[in-house]
Amino acid sequence: MKISNQPVRITTGVPGLDQMLQGGLVVGSAVLVRGAPGTGKTSLGLQFLVEGVRNNQPGLLISFEEFPQSLHRDAESLGWNLHKMEEAGQLHLYFTSPRVFLGSLESPQSAISKLLLEGGIRRVVLDSITHFTRLTNDSMELRKIYNSVINGLKREGVTSLLLGEEGRVPSPRFEKGNLSYVVDGIILLRYVEVESAIQRAMAVLKLRGSGHAKEIQRYEIRQNGLVVTGLFEGREGILTGVAHSTTRL
Repeated sequence: MKISNQPVRITTGVPGLDQMLQGGLVVGSAVLVRGAPGTGKTSLGLQFLVEGVRNNQPGLLISFEEFPQSLHRDAESLGWNLHKMEEAGQLHLYFTSPRVFLGSLESPQSAISKLLLEGGIRRVVLDSITHFTRLTNDSMELRKIYNSVINGLKREGVTSLLLGEEGRVPSPRFEKGNLSYVVDGIILLRYVEVESAIQRAMAVLKLRGSGHAKEIQRYEIRQNGLVVTGLFEGREGILTGVAHSTTRL
């Protein structure tokens, strides 16, 4: 009997992104979603959790900044009724602080640890991983914090998206603790200026244990969330934020 070596995957629910990921995220992985404010990181995270509800994979969104009512409002604007999902026990929203969350992962008796176990949580979104940079100015200590967070989630067997804020220029906050090396994958969301108009670009920079598309794709945020719409063809400098034509005069 032939044994498949292909990793088990779960879909993100984002049309086009799963194709970029060659079928979806690897089960049990921790993937960083990097982008400036307004690029749709939280929308992507919610879309990932809503897709889990559709597939009977309960989800948990842990927020360090947005209160649940704000998340409900954002979700409603995209056509998702989070109240209904919460009532069914398929989705949980949890507001806390980075320090409390870190301690919770180390305690089997904490509310979060019990929720992960008793709620059968399979998907987690952390909004955002950037907040842990406020706990220390020491790079080595921050690396330990990142490892504690990611290893704690992996011990629970969940697949997680770690949302991270950055500006137009890649933030040194991520690299101070070498977060890019700790996570299993990186999805980059960017604003791009094309002929004086703002568009959005998506790229998969890393996916440990799996192949992935190398091309940079356009995406839009529509009524039902993010949709990948096609390649950026004939353009250079897309990830710098200012694209220009590859055609030479």
